[in-house]
Amino acid sequence: MLLHSSFQLFISVGFLLFWAVFSQIPLGSKLSVVENNHWTSSNGNFAIGFFHRSDQYSVGIRFYSNSVPIGKQMVVWVAGAELTVGNKSYLQLTENGELVLFDSIRGVVAWTSETTNSSVASAFLLDSGNLVLLNTDREIVWQSFDTPTDTLLPGQNFSAAKMLRAASRNSVSSYYSLHVEDRLLLRWENNIVYWTSGSPSQSILRAILSSDGTLQLLDQRSKVVWSVFGEDHNDSDVKLRFLRLDVDGNLRLYSWHDVSRLWRPVWQAVENQCNVFATCGLCGICIFNASGSSVCRCPFSSTMESNLECLVPYGQDCMSGSFMTTYEHTFLYGVYPPTETITRASLHQCKRLCQEDPRCTAVTFTNDGTAQCRIMRTRYTTGQSDPSLSSISFVKRCSDPIAALPISPASSFVSSSSSSSSSSPRDTSLKRLNRLCFPCLIGVASVTFVVFILIQIGIGFCIYKRWNYIRRKAALAYTGPNSKGLITLTFSEIKDVTGNFKHQIGPKMFKGMLPNNQPVAVKDLKGATMEGRKFRSAVVKIGSIYHKNLVQLEGYCCESDHRFLVYEFAKYGSLGRCIENPKLCKRLTWRKRIEICLTVARSISYLHTGCREFVSHGNLKCENVVLDENFKAKVSEFGLGRVHDDRGGAAEEDVKDFGKLVVKLLSAQQEADDVCEWAYENWVKGQAEKVVDVRIEDGVNSEELERVLRIAFWCLQVEGQMRPSMGEVIKVLEGTLTVDPPPPPFICQHPQD
Repeated sequence: MLLHSSFQLFISVGFLLFWAVFSQIPLGSKLSVVENNHWTSSNGNFAIGFFHRSDQYSVGIRFYSNSVPIGKQMVVWVAGAELTVGNKSYLQLTENGELVLFDSIRGVVAWTSETTNSSVASAFLLDSGNLVLLNTDREIVWQSFDTPTDTLLPGQNFSAAKMLRAASRNSVSSYYSLHVEDRLLLRWENNIVYWTSGSPSQSILRAILSSDGTLQLLDQRSKVVWSVFGEDHNDSDVKLRFLRLDVDGNLRLYSWHDVSRLWRPVWQAVENQCNVFATCGLCGICIFNASGSSVCRCPFSSTMESNLECLVPYGQDCMSGSFMTTYEHTFLYGVYPPTETITRASLHQCKRLCQEDPRCTAVTFTNDGTAQCRIMRTRYTTGQSDPSLSSISFVKRCSDPIAALPISPASSFVSSSSSSSSSSPRDTSLKRLNRLCFPCLIGVASVTFVVFILIQIGIGFCIYKRWNYIRRKAALAYTGPNSKGLITLTFSEIKDVTGNFKHQIGPKMFKGMLPNNQPVAVKDLKGATMEGRKFRSAVVKIGSIYHKNLVQLEGYCCESDHRFLVYEFAKYGSLGRCIENPKLCKRLTWRKRIEICLTVARSISYLHTGCREFVSHGNLKCENVVLDENFKAKVSEFGLGRVHDDRGGAAEEDVKDFGKLVVKLLSAQQEADDVCEWAYENWVKGQAEKVVDVRIEDGVNSEELERVLRIAFWCLQVEGQMRPSMGEVIKVLEGTLTVDPPPPPFICQHPQD
């Protein structure tokens, strides 16, 4: 019996060694789009290779089991997250032991495992789906399990240092992420938590998905503090599972079922999809129907707008007042910005608070015993509707103009005649007498008619003048940040708004005040040579652009040689001013500066790829980044005169300007022309900390500093084609994409012959 067991053990070890040799990936191995080859795990369940994505290609790990058809081979990990490359790109395990993804479009290394100095001897795609790099001592020095994208596989640890991010479907869904903190959290952007795994814990936690379909939270002693499992838990027939944060923001556990030949969701974190924050984005209200699915509908208007935005109709430019429309069993909240003012009030008081607030667009009264009144001041509002909801919402609308009924001379004459039908005999005699002077009657009637017409013309002229005055005043009073219209001002009105340019807040920038006491910033474009028609065209396009990190253009002046732009006002002014101000600079902590870098990167990326038509900034610097009342950064003065620029060169110039901005923000040295060269020299010497502003009091994260400086120096490369896209910059700043040490940025790497 012992001999038999030993023999079985020998056979098993031999079998495993055979497959280990078979599945080993030696140094120098290469995958390419052209050859369409791949590396597989020893059990055949997983493969890594290139796959088609958004007209380009990505390289990633996917299910490769014989039981899963090609069309159902789900991708579970992608090198560089959402990174895409050209059709002649390749992934290679170099002789130096580094995984390198080369992009054929830009001619540069797009992603690397950064393991050149780790003595890597070989690579394996394990049966678990984990791609590992082993050193000469057979120790793991890098693994794909440490850099998850949107999916977790059984056996994969998920700790506080990691993050799952939903794949991008639009500008809203790309903000969904999963984190481990004091529990599991599903988050939209940085501050909206819409699902948690339970009560918070004081322990250091990690999550893991077991092979039997259980998602567990473990403390540092591997004790389970929370768990959940799918409906096919412990089903021995299920061999393949994965946990994914889907593009709709819901976290789901999937199992492969051979009978149905489908990936079936066996558990999801948020049962009612309408409870996922911004699940309908800007497309209306979420309605959860009886079949268990959610639909998005726009109750604010009969038809959706052309850009699929379902905006609250009130734009604060009403000339005839406003009224409130009631929506029973409906809960609303703002998306941009994702905040609202919450106060305690009765239903009647809640409605009145919105009616009396000229900036309020919608309000929700939560009738569940809390008597909460949520006041929104944005037209970008979404929410959900369900008969089970006790909340009531009110949406503000502009009143329809009331048309005055004109009094015609004919009707007046008829009225006079009818009123005399019950006259006395004496009146009858007078009428008969009047008939004897028929020409007199015609003359009197003619004179009366002419006088009446003149009076009507006078009244009409007065009404027109009054209406024109009201319309102009209403235009000036407009402050709605999301209206598709822009205020058109005369030079005289610009002087009125700015108090004859009394308060200068920056170079050619003045503070102004609209008649409703709404502050604005007015930019004088003195010296602008753009012809009036082109100027108006460019301004209209800029005014149609909305992003929460871009300063909204409210209006403009184009009169004779006068060119002015009217922007929303930022309380703390430009970033350059805050850097120079000793008091405000204390608020520019290390975390705040990194947040500003990421905010600016997202806004420029939106201009490059998120608008219907490519827009470059063209003049990105600290003076053109402003801080609002919440000390949040917004980019201003973008796109004017550059809407029609060549996309490639303009985008590369914005990237270069971003690199300069980052260095100047971190160092607080705005005036020095050679600050970037100085920063690079210190970084090369291993003295990156010398680059950082000495006034930062909360300490500096050295890992973040290294990452930020690397990407900044890549942005500063002399050769435009070597600079990264803003999308890649964002991923590096977020920590989801690694970045190589940059070459010297201020010399040409490929001199012309």
